[in-house]
Amino acid sequence: MNVERLMRERLSEHFAPEYLELANESHRHNVPPDAETHFRLVMVAEAFAGQRAVARHRQVYALLKDLMDGPVHALALHLYEPAEGAARRAPDSPECLGGGTADARRAAP
Repeated sequence: MNVERLMRERLSEHFAPEYLELANESHRHNVPPDAETHFRLVMVAEAFAGQRAVARHRQVYALLKDLMDGPVHALALHLYEPAEGAARRAPDSPECLGGGTADARRAAP
């Protein structure tokens, strides 16, 4: 299964976004090569107009529920309405501190 492609298709069909950036960030985490477990989504859609961030997140999580319950471990969401999209820049994802990485950093001199 190509999780990234499936997510992109569902998001495009459901939200008809003006802008959609979906990045597989799994390689930045302690997972097997070619994993599709950690993603970052930046999306601008009219569907988010007048909604608070929590309501926007709930819509996306509801649409991707089966993937979130299965292969996807983490999904960073940066969701904007068109009026916000041009003026806002999504922050970069933080470095992974899981899977032994944090322990190795703490032990380093």
